[in-house]
Amino acid sequence: MRQLYNLGMGLLAIGLQVGSWRSTKLRQMVQGRMGLFERLRAFRNTSPGPLAWFHVASLGEYEQAKPVIRAFRESRPQWQVVVSFFSPSGYEHVIKRPQPHVDFITYLPIDSPGNARRFLQILYPNISFFVKYDLWANHILAAKSLGVPLFLIAAAFREQQVYFNKTYGGFFRRMLGHFDHVFTQQPLPAAMIERLGLKSVSVAGDPRYDNVNAISQSPKSFPEVSKGIAKPVLVGGSVWQEDMDRIIPFICAHPEYQYILAPHDIHAKAIEEWISALPGKTLRYTHLDLQDPQPWDTLIIDNIGMLSSLYQYARVAYVGGAFGKGLHNILEPLAFRIPVIFGRLKQRGKFPEWEISQNYGCGFAVQTAADFESVMTQLTDETTYERASLDADRLLNDNLGSARKIMEIVNQKLTNG
Repeated sequence: MRQLYNLGMGLLAIGLQVGSWRSTKLRQMVQGRMGLFERLRAFRNTSPGPLAWFHVASLGEYEQAKPVIRAFRESRPQWQVVVSFFSPSGYEHVIKRPQPHVDFITYLPIDSPGNARRFLQILYPNISFFVKYDLWANHILAAKSLGVPLFLIAAAFREQQVYFNKTYGGFFRRMLGHFDHVFTQQPLPAAMIERLGLKSVSVAGDPRYDNVNAISQSPKSFPEVSKGIAKPVLVGGSVWQEDMDRIIPFICAHPEYQYILAPHDIHAKAIEEWISALPGKTLRYTHLDLQDPQPWDTLIIDNIGMLSSLYQYARVAYVGGAFGKGLHNILEPLAFRIPVIFGRLKQRGKFPEWEISQNYGCGFAVQTAADFESVMTQLTDETTYERASLDADRLLNDNLGSARKIMEIVNQKLTNG
């Protein structure tokens, strides 16, 4: 099976090269990995001390890693921290901004045996963390060959995953067996733990709760936005066309609100169609006069890096994606203790917060524009609204502390060697 896996990695490398001729994303993946080892070696030559390596797939997993990175640096401030990404949607976003507690950011090389050995021999970490599910066999094996302690954090297991495949699942289950400890988001049945071959496992929860709570405690300020607010605000975060089909009818019928809409794709051609369909004065954020902001009814956020803090201005939030590939981050608005609306998911196992928030009473799933109207009407009742807000607070408080739980065991294992 390992030979087939390595053959697959070779085909992946070729496919990326060919695909990069036509795909911007694949081109970023290829070009971003050029000179990777030279940059890594230059970093280690100037930063030779003890080092913790965190690997994430993309931006969502990095958000889960951030509280653990912060807690790790607080306990070991003299250590270096390196974060590797597989996807350009994470790497290209993060590399453009200062990242507290992170000393170096890199792409992960394609997971061939040679690349993995070279990467680990240059980096030579003292400890390694993989986040959630992006597990690359050759890098895991190379780390183990060097005696590097391995931890898997924010793990989430479902029967549909590759580990449970009868034909080739055994190979990937063996990779799980190389981890010194696995931290899961939710409790696992004893039978599943046995099937997965987990040697040391504990429930630590989802570190994203720690991350979003930290953002809500110190959100970025946008006076150019807040100065234009004169009514209750609905913030639509990471919205797609399918989401706007549910929201636009409400906007047209309810001028008693102002609306902040953050498209998932800020370059989408559909944005102009949305602007044409919306009543009142609609402005793009990049067209605001930052010195003398104009009043607006709807503000389109055609900029990145703002959304998680924009929820501070919302009375209610809507989070998109459920009608497409998957729900975006509903924990960000919940951290501001406001009710959150989202679409009805088909594949719910990937997004446990979808059901959890509804069980708590602060999340509301809708299927149609009429459903959206109904929920918004319910939330105009102050008693209903206050109850949902208190439920959001309860949800957050019940799930904080994941990073602390992880670091307690990590520190114990590092101390005991």
